[in-house]
Amino acid sequence: MPSNDVVELILQDHRKMEDLFRTMRNAEADRAAALEEFAHLLVAHASAEEDEVYPALRRYKNVDGDDVDHSVHEHQEANEALLALLEVEDIGSDAWDEKLEELVTAVNHHADEEERTLLNDARENVSDDRRAQLGEAFREARAKYLKDGCGSIDNVRDLVASGSD
Repeated sequence: MPSNDVVELILQDHRKMEDLFRTMRNAEADRAAALEEFAHLLVAHASAEEDEVYPALRRYKNVDGDDVDHSVHEHQEANEALLALLEVEDIGSDAWDEKLEELVTAVNHHADEEERTLLNDARENVSDDRRAQLGEAFREARAKYLKDGCGSIDNVRDLVASGSD
């Protein structure tokens, strides 16, 4: 039976993103398909965290609210890097490789930091039952975003524009 623990679900997404990065770096692979899958996953994952997980974590006194704010800021940086890659037309170009590495750097930095701070804090301070409730809410929100095609270039442009207000 798959875990509903929100920490495990977030970690699973982080590992999936790493797999997609490997595919996108492979010139023999279907990079366009991997990027499309990645774009939807990244936006759905970050949006679901911001909707369901971060507000809940902010209420725990042993979870640092500044870490939550910082994670939201890093989601914005990841969206900007994603948009830059989506806007490169030739996936065989040096520009594509360059923008991909900028995206990898932004996302891996965020995932690593989130795992060391927020997710460890959640594991230590949030009960198993509450993590399961958050996992269910995260999974539902993420599924809704995926169904709505959240990783489309137009939506990512909107997210970047609204995040830079």
